[in-house]
Amino acid sequence: MSRYEIRVAVAAVALFIPLIGGCDQAKEAVNKGGSTPCSEFTAQDQSKRRITVRKYLEQDTKVTPTADPGTVDASIAAITLMCQAQRNPDTPIRDADLTGILVPKK
Repeated sequence: MSRYEIRVAVAAVALFIPLIGGCDQAKEAVNKGGSTPCSEFTAQDQSKRRITVRKYLEQDTKVTPTADPGTVDASIAAITLMCQAQRNPDTPIRDADLTGILVPKK
């Protein structure tokens, strides 16, 4: 391999590395947070649910998920139960009545 080829390979890797870290940011940008309907939330894998709930908590409540990481897990459990009980699968997760359990209402 010539020095030129090595430089090109290093430059390609250097350009690719920031794209890997941007995947989580792209997921967060597309994610609807509290507007996510129950049908979509229950279809998400655990990783995506964490992103959805974090965004919901950060945008729609006074709870800071980074201050209490257990809040995200507890909220996922509560929202999952609420969504399973909903007759309307289009109910947004922000309509989960978590008042007094996890999240203070605004």
